[in-house]
Amino acid sequence: MPSETERTLAIRHALVAWFLREGKDYPWRRTTDPWAILVSEIMLQQTTIPTVLGRYEAWLRQYPTPAHLAAASEEEALRSWEGLGYYRRVRSLQATAKAIAERHGGIFPQSPDDLRQLPGIGDYTSGAVLSFAYNIAAPIVDANVSRVQARLDNDPTPIDSTEGRKRHWKRAAELLDPDNPRAYNSAIMELGQTYCTPTSPDCLLCPCREHCLAENPASLPVKTPRPETLEETHHDILCLTGRGILMELQTNGRHLGMYRLPRRTADETRGMRKLGTQKYGVTRYKITRLLYQAPPDTEPRATETFVSLDALPSIPMASPDRKIILKHLPQGN
Repeated sequence: MPSETERTLAIRHALVAWFLREGKDYPWRRTTDPWAILVSEIMLQQTTIPTVLGRYEAWLRQYPTPAHLAAASEEEALRSWEGLGYYRRVRSLQATAKAIAERHGGIFPQSPDDLRQLPGIGDYTSGAVLSFAYNIAAPIVDANVSRVQARLDNDPTPIDSTEGRKRHWKRAAELLDPDNPRAYNSAIMELGQTYCTPTSPDCLLCPCREHCLAENPASLPVKTPRPETLEETHHDILCLTGRGILMELQTNGRHLGMYRLPRRTADETRGMRKLGTQKYGVTRYKITRLLYQAPPDTEPRATETFVSLDALPSIPMASPDRKIILKHLPQGN
């Protein structure tokens, strides 16, 4: 029976060997530029790999350095992020870019302490940049890492509890290969994306199967119960006149600084012609949008304004808004 130290070394070596042999080729793995790596990490938060692959390289051509994003307006930054969702991420990324420009002369800091002092840089992001860009031995823990570690150690501690988070960061540091942290961190994340998936883990092909203690892998990791899904119904209006399309500038919330279709109450839309229904999800909300044709003499409210159709492509808005607007614009616009 191997000791725990021997088992830890065996897991580490198995993961690195597997990744060096079979690791996937992504554009962010072909660079050691810390800015490009930071951008990939921010994009990959709460967004699927295929979606990021479709946007990553083009976005970096637009903002190839922190200085480029720091110099952009917030409206330009928000517009560039459209379709990736969770817009607070690009605001945070722009704040990071401005801090790098102001505090470090535009040079990405390498010191862990300097990195952690940048806005929006926490334990995970710091570890990702340090290991992937500089090959510095810094652990990372995300959902994939926690799932793999919980199964490897047959650990029933809820991964989203305070105790669980502490245990997984400690375990990640123990397992990390100090000689090749870049490959190790890539490997354990990729294992969680491929064989050690949330449902139906493929244990037969897992490179760590000989070292895994999980008795029932599909039952791990344990999580605290998720909050219930909330349903909302929005009554929005489409008002097109010679002045353009009526839009509302959002002044708070996750879409601060972005435009959306004006919202009205159910009573206010009564009698208007219904144009269609749109359903989409945002975090734990299921949204049903009912769209109505507003009369051309509709007057803008405090945060509403008419936007010319020529300017429409350049203003920031969430993807569901743009999709439903384009669907109902007259042909030729």
